[in-house]
Amino acid sequence: MLVKLMQFIARKKAPVNVQDLTRIRPVSSNFGWERGTPVDRYYIENFFRKNTKLIRGHVLEVGGSYYSRRFAGGDAESFDALHVVPGSKSATVIGDLADTATLPAETFDCFICAQTLQYIFDIRKAIDGAHYLLKPGGVLLATVPGISQISRNDAESYGEYWRFTTDSLQKLFEPVFGGGLEIESFGNVAAATAFLQGVAVEDLPDRALLDEHDPNYQVLLTIRARKALC
Repeated sequence: MLVKLMQFIARKKAPVNVQDLTRIRPVSSNFGWERGTPVDRYYIENFFRKNTKLIRGHVLEVGGSYYSRRFAGGDAESFDALHVVPGSKSATVIGDLADTATLPAETFDCFICAQTLQYIFDIRKAIDGAHYLLKPGGVLLATVPGISQISRNDAESYGEYWRFTTDSLQKLFEPVFGGGLEIESFGNVAAATAFLQGVAVEDLPDRALLDEHDPNYQVLLTIRARKALC
């Protein structure tokens, strides 16, 4: 599959010899945003699309309401945005996910936490915070990076501390959410190579390249966790 990717990637911008595996500069150092859709976003959007029926009731999302509004089911009643920094224009809830004293308790039916947990050093407290926000029976829908470059601008603003595997996520989330937990990984060696090079989804000759799952190359990981009713 890697050979197929290297041989057939269709370039939209200046041509690059992607067969040269000795290159030390990527096709894009911005995850491929300027070229189209980054590979990890393909998996993220598919995850939320798959779980649209769970994006219902009172919905909270970190940083804004982009995914919650885009993928919400018909039963969504309100959309709130969590931000740690006061003064954010889009924020309706100001709080630190790693400090439950700053968060509203048992308020939301769904909490969307996309590509956020890697920026929180005290990850265990952040998971406690996600659990604390949810009503009994509420659902956390989260995504985290596995194989990925550093997001330099975000790292400079918040720090970037973690990359995850299905094993580490199981160890982190199971003590908090118990049996109401589903963790998945997405990716393969071709997807990982494309993502690290900043090759966009639109550059690929066939998006089906991204759909083959190889658990040894976990590019993007998802967490669906339901808070117990009692």
